[in-house]
Amino acid sequence: MKRRWVRWLPAAVVPVAIAAGVIVAPLAAGAADLPSKTPDDVLRLVAASDVKAFSGTVQQSSDLGLPSIPSTGPGAGSGSGSGDAASVIELLTGDHTAKVYVDGPSKQRVQVLDQLAERDVIRNGSDVWLYTSTGTKVTHVTLPDRSAVKSPDNVKTPDNVKTPDNVKTPDNRQPDPDATTGAATTPSQLAQRFLTAVDPSTSVTLGDPVKVAGRDAYDLVLTPKTDATLVGSVSIAVDGTTGIPLRVQVDARGQSTPAFEVGFSEFSTATPSASVFAFTPPKGATVTEQSPSGLGEKKAQAGTHQKPTVTGSGWDAIVSVPAGSVPADLTSSPLFGQLTTAVDGGRAFSTSLVSVLVTDDGRVFAGAVPVSALQAAAR
Repeated sequence: MKRRWVRWLPAAVVPVAIAAGVIVAPLAAGAADLPSKTPDDVLRLVAASDVKAFSGTVQQSSDLGLPSIPSTGPGAGSGSGSGDAASVIELLTGDHTAKVYVDGPSKQRVQVLDQLAERDVIRNGSDVWLYTSTGTKVTHVTLPDRSAVKSPDNVKTPDNVKTPDNVKTPDNRQPDPDATTGAATTPSQLAQRFLTAVDPSTSVTLGDPVKVAGRDAYDLVLTPKTDATLVGSVSIAVDGTTGIPLRVQVDARGQSTPAFEVGFSEFSTATPSASVFAFTPPKGATVTEQSPSGLGEKKAQAGTHQKPTVTGSGWDAIVSVPAGSVPADLTSSPLFGQLTTAVDGGRAFSTSLVSVLVTDDGRVFAGAVPVSALQAAAR
């Protein structure tokens, strides 16, 4: 149960890490005409999905109750910790659009579209490229054989949590750019994070069928059985033909609009052109070679990376890490002061979906719960 919750938490706070996602219109919705299915049927439809190639436009929007923090300015670039945090907040407080292209297990491209530029993650065979069009730096990673292949996760049906169905992990999902960047880049990837953690603390139902990106979809709804969590529900629109999740909406308790939403506004199962995955560094660009493990080393160097402790289980569980886990340059930055509020026992960062408490003695508590619950756990 505790390990399962550790998978819930990244899903609940995935807006912090998501690399895809500028929304210009509401995501398509409306009535759909589909054969009747049970929640278990739809879970099996997701598990059986075997589409190997697709492309589309992914739109992400957030309403997390966070202030608008500029990515540049005082404190935004003071040290690597604060600079990274500013980039995260820019993704959190704004709306974003990305083009996604997939052709099997070794060809993926995600283009995050900014106003006057784009950020790209490209995998073509063993080559992975990370590139920002406004800069002159390119990162290149050479993947060894099977380095990004992940073991299939398990999707648990609501009536059979002890004998879960094995999720068929289709080539269109794993490996993928998020294996390199640590971010969820499509609704499918985000949906998988939630579905792998379905357990008795969650009610799994179906809403009315919907249309997303012009396609008929089942509305799979995950609802916490406890009111101690900030999360009201998670809605996953599952394509009625392919079984691919087309949209994920995370509702915060008490909010009338989704706190976080990522979904396709355009979607096609046609195989993308091979030229989409070809990349040559621009003339004059500096190319940095990095090992696959090196992408995680930067995070490891930021703190002691000590093993977290989980208190409780399910949606209202709390994850804590010992003192020394948060890098000093982050907690001392002006941005940290802007984003957090002084509370009894430390400083708190809170959104409509997740709260984080950094205590005066350096411990960190986080969960999809109110700050008061974190304070109680810290005592």
